[in-house]
Amino acid sequence: MDSLNEKNSYKLLIVKIVHLLLSTAVFYVFWLLFRYSSLININHTGFRYNYFVAFGYSILLFWFGRTYNSYLLGYTRIRLLVFGQILSQIFSIVIVYLVVSVSWGKILSPWIFIPMLGIQFVFDIIWSYFASIYFFRINPRRRTLLIYRNQLDKKRFGLVKGKPTERLYEITDELQYDGSFVDLEKYLYDYDAVFVAGVNSKCRNGILKYCKENSIPGFFLPHVGDTIMQEAVHVKSFDSPVLYINRKVLNAEYAIIKRIFDIIMSGIALVLLSPIMLIAGILVHFYDGGPVFYRQTRLTKDGKEFKIIKFRSMCVDAEKDGVARLSTGENDDRITPIGRFIRKIRLDELPQLWNIFIGDMSIVGPRPERPEIANSYYEVMPDFRLRLQVKAGLTGYAQVYGKYNTEPYEKLEFDLLYINHMNFLTDLQLCFATLVILFRNESTKGIADGQITAMNNVDYPDSDES
Repeated sequence: MDSLNEKNSYKLLIVKIVHLLLSTAVFYVFWLLFRYSSLININHTGFRYNYFVAFGYSILLFWFGRTYNSYLLGYTRIRLLVFGQILSQIFSIVIVYLVVSVSWGKILSPWIFIPMLGIQFVFDIIWSYFASIYFFRINPRRRTLLIYRNQLDKKRFGLVKGKPTERLYEITDELQYDGSFVDLEKYLYDYDAVFVAGVNSKCRNGILKYCKENSIPGFFLPHVGDTIMQEAVHVKSFDSPVLYINRKVLNAEYAIIKRIFDIIMSGIALVLLSPIMLIAGILVHFYDGGPVFYRQTRLTKDGKEFKIIKFRSMCVDAEKDGVARLSTGENDDRITPIGRFIRKIRLDELPQLWNIFIGDMSIVGPRPERPEIANSYYEVMPDFRLRLQVKAGLTGYAQVYGKYNTEPYEKLEFDLLYINHMNFLTDLQLCFATLVILFRNESTKGIADGQITAMNNVDYPDSDES
């Protein structure tokens, strides 16, 4: 994230606190209406209870705001800021309502909160619009240099043009370079920010130190080795600063909590969603008379194979040629009309709740690959096996922040980022963040025609590049 100067960071903090406080104030008014049915005839006995409820709501609102990036000014489109804020408010209200209903031992009508959400929605739009304008007013556009090793690295870095960040970082020049930092340094003086894609380690380290010493924002495309090192732990038993790395092992407490969470949540979801699953199954079967479910071999922790269960979305003989291939998305003629619909709203994934319930998968973890496709990735990227350190999951970093056709190298780095930071709160955040991808059409975009896997290029960077 851009290192804003101290003064501006405090200004933006105040802007965000204002939104949080005003949102809590709106909730508080409607909470009083919910509890007393009036703002005039209020019983002041136990009035402090209302303050605790409002405080709890503000904490939930803050946590969900972090989950949905609803305060990420300058890097997120206004409509996504508003969407994140209204989702945060909905979930915060639902949780408060459920907790209060249990503690009171009775259920009151929640409809009073509907007009509250309408008011919040209007307020969120106004705040997001003017807060974004204010952000760019106090943060002038930075002349940015993009340094890349080759066209593949440049492509992997992604596009800035057309995104909100373009208003903050204007790529005025590009430089294809992989030499020494000494020869590069003179090019950096005229720029306010730098994007680095690839380049060798010595040069990259020089750029890193230059950015630190001169307070220049630097954005770096990581390699697998960089991502692995984020998990390193400082060992204090040595006289030198030694970092410890080993294969990921879940501590006993987290492993037990994660498994209990998987069983409870998948069990509840199977019961609650059973009517929807029944309808989906009937539609799949009666369209062409074929089987409802599709079972396929996938890989989970330590390369163990299991049979994943999905609603069948393709024709019965989709792989009659015996070649394992990913879908090309909307243009894939193997997908049935019913299959296209259930894929779009992710209904085809629901039977995997059974895989989670019996322990084949977890709710959160790396997406399980087919052995044939994984083997093709291993030939080019042996590091791809590092995803198998933990149990495969229904959702995760790669599923939330990537797409169906995300290239395997990016998928690996997303999964390693999750493995580095996995804990129960991270799992909980990813579960809620998964809801957003239901509204992102690009998340289901298939591979290109003529491809078999998501790999577009065999010239992937090596994690141990010099």
